Amino acid sequence: MTTQPIYQVDAFTSTLFRGNPAAVCPLEHWLPPETMLAIASENNLSETAFFCRHGAQDGADFHLRWFTPEVEMPLCGHATLASAHVLFEHLNFASERVRFSTARAGALVAARAPGGMLAIDLPARSRERIAKIPPELVAALGRSPSELYMSESNMLAVFENKRDVHELTPHMERLRKLDAFGVIVTAPGAGHDFVSRYFAPGAGVPEDPVTGSAHCTLAPYWSERLGKTELSAHQVSRRGGELHCAVQDGRVTLTGAAVTYLQGAIRTA
Repeated sequence: MTTQPIYQVDAFTSTLFRGNPAAVCPLEHWLPPETMLAIASENNLSETAFFCRHGAQDGADFHLRWFTPEVEMPLCGHATLASAHVLFEHLNFASERVRFSTARAGALVAARAPGGMLAIDLPARSRERIAKIPPELVAALGRSPSELYMSESNMLAVFENKRDVHELTPHMERLRKLDAFGVIVTAPGAGHDFVSRYFAPGAGVPEDPVTGSAHCTLAPYWSERLGKTELSAHQVSRRGGELHCAVQDGRVTLTGAAVTYLQGAIRTA
């Protein structure tokens, strides 16, 4: 019997059962991709992260990969935060900073931050305005945004009232059929600079509770719109989560808390 350590961490929250849960599997040696995908599918969380010293590049401490229940992801913020939490809190990683190499997102750094927080450094994502809002998107969301952008493979739908974001009840099958990996919805906040939600049913994640990678698009948008480089964000899913965002030199730093829910071992063979 082969076993593998596993942790489940609630990210971007200091309270259990809030934020976004991620599974984290520290590896001595890489597992086959199909095994990692099977583990992620069995976990049935929005992401499962795997990190290993083997394959680390350019002076990184570990190489990092992320899987949803259906696909490998190019970038995942909350599972990166969760991985750093496991290293610092459970695996006695001595440094104040941990550097990850990744296949498609480049080098990512996570560091301890004041107040028991963690800060992760991610690449900012550009966007292009879509002049004509597709009726398929309006039908999928149930209402029409005021602005629409494409950022990487995600749509960014901007509303002018946070109530629109809170009250959305999207049609998941219609969202799945859109020509986009996922849909970010956002609006100005009250008490926070902006609110958001994220839907990616095509990746096996109908609604992601708190999405770090979406803030690589959201933070630059709101930074430009509000004329500020430090922003507070609230992802208003059912579980909810809070992030502090800083935008500088084509990078986005996300700061938040994390708390361990589960520690154990799984069978991989």
